[in-house]
Amino acid sequence: MSDPVLGSIPVGTSLAPLLAVRGGARAVAFYRAALGARAVYRVDAPDGAVVARLAVGDAAGGAEFWVADEAPEHGAASPETLGGASARLVLTVSDPDAAVARAVAAGAREVAPVEEAHGWRLGRVVDPFGHTWEIGRPLPDTAAAR
Repeated sequence: MSDPVLGSIPVGTSLAPLLAVRGGARAVAFYRAALGARAVYRVDAPDGAVVARLAVGDAAGGAEFWVADEAPEHGAASPETLGGASARLVLTVSDPDAAVARAVAAGAREVAPVEEAHGWRLGRVVDPFGHTWEIGRPLPDTAAAR
């Protein structure tokens, strides 16, 4: 079916979290430094609020997530407002040790060091905006069981 305004734009199924933060512009800069994220879409509102769609990884195996300034009128509160995050984000990468080190160097706080457990090489950090990230990869002998 074709939309009368957009025409035929192919859209596949995907799921991308939207992270509510205090300081959207600072968050985008942090995720660029910590995760190598690139902005796919960004709107800067006149009041300074930011909404951005970010991508990490390559086009073939990348992942996307959104970042936006918290908006209580839309039910979007940051972990700072809530007193903690309600979900963890799991980022699968080829080199979790380097990815966790890069995130920590950019300002994330290490919660659990990278180690092998439960069939994964995995570490955990909390970003400066209160979101918890588990960064890892499945171990070779368990990859076939996925």
